[in-house]
Order: sequence, then C-alpha cells, then structure tokens
Amino acid sequence: MKIGIIGAGYIGRSLATLGMRQGHDVMVSNSRGPATLGSTMSAIGCKAGTAEQAAAFGDIVVLAVPFGKIGDMSPGPFAGKVLIDTCNYYPARDGRIDALDRHETTTSQIVAAHFPAARVVKAFNAILAKDIETAGKAAGTPNRRALPIAGDDTDSKSVVAAWLHECGYDPLDTGALADSWRFERAKPAYCIPLDRETLKTKLAMAERDIELPHGSWRR
Repeated sequence: MKIGIIGAGYIGRSLATLGMRQGHDVMVSNSRGPATLGSTMSAIGCKAGTAEQAAAFGDIVVLAVPFGKIGDMSPGPFAGKVLIDTCNYYPARDGRIDALDRHETTTSQIVAAHFPAARVVKAFNAILAKDIETAGKAAGTPNRRALPIAGDDTDSKSVVAAWLHECGYDPLDTGALADSWRFERAKPAYCIPLDRETLKTKLAMAERDIELPHGSWRR
C-alpha cells in the first residue's frame, strides 16, 4: 500500500514509521518542502515530497497538520483519496472557530467540506503521538487498545479499519462524521487507553457541551 502523509510532526512521523515497518511505501511532506526532510528520510526510510506529491502518491493519505492550517491547502490533489483526518481543534493554537464553539459541526466535517472530493475518515486523533508506535498489540491480546473511527463512506472506513488493525489496534466504527465529536479533544474517550468495551462506554458518556479539564488526557 502507498501512504502519503501530510505533516512531519510527531503524529506524521509516528505513522510513517509504522507504515515502513509494515512494508508499505510511504511519502512524507511538510510545509517547508522536501529538501528539509533529509533527517526524516534517513531515520525512517521513507520518501519525501511536497504536500501535493504526497497526496497524489498515496492510496490513502494522512492529514497530520495543525487544524488551523487546513484552509491553506489546495483540495485538488486529494480528489478521490481515502483521507485520514487526525486533526484536533485547539483554540489557543488554531484560533477560535465559531461553528465548533457552538457545536454546529465537527472538525472532520470541516475537513470534508474543504476537501469535498476526498473520502474523509476520522482516525488516529484520539491517541497521543508517543503511544502510536508502542501501544499496539497483536490481535487477540487481552485488553488490546481500541481506537475510534468515523466516516460517511463505508468502504473507506473499511480501508482505514484494516490499517488500524495492522497497526495493533481494535478499530471501533462510531458512525458518520457528524458523530465524530464524541472522540474529539477533551471528551472522555480522547487519548485515554481503552479496550473495545470500555471505549464504547466512554463514547456513550460524551456530552457535546462538556469538556474534560485541559491536559487531563496527558500522562
């Protein structure tokens, strides 16, 4: 499988590392251009390209940039792609977004609106970057960590769920992009290690207008 990764921060590099370990073909991009990714290429063994090149390259494309930067990206190269949205809304970093503050939409619905020809799946946003490479376990391991996904296209969710499983996690389909608020920042399932049944419980506990204390999910 070819995986294009937009963003070379902690999340992007962790997913690139996993992809390479699994034998996939990975291309990473950042906002400064491929010439600045030499150390990443050496450490991980991946290819480097522009965001447009990584989007065109991938069978699946991972969006791993600050949420506030989404609007700066051209949607054209993402047409027809399975686009994994790992982004989270942090107002102090991204600026206030009234529609999110009023709970009128979700982060992934905003991503889908900006990339209308992509098939957006929300995934890998509810796990700390430092856990991505280390918390995965073989299928059948007791208390294997589960991660939520959401999307409006069943086939795309199946593709992403298969990769999550390969990465060592039990994928849990939570429904449509409109339902993805249940595992956004500061909800009970956000970045907390949970097995499948406990994840279901935490998702059900989420309330749209109530947030956990900032940073309570960090360990």
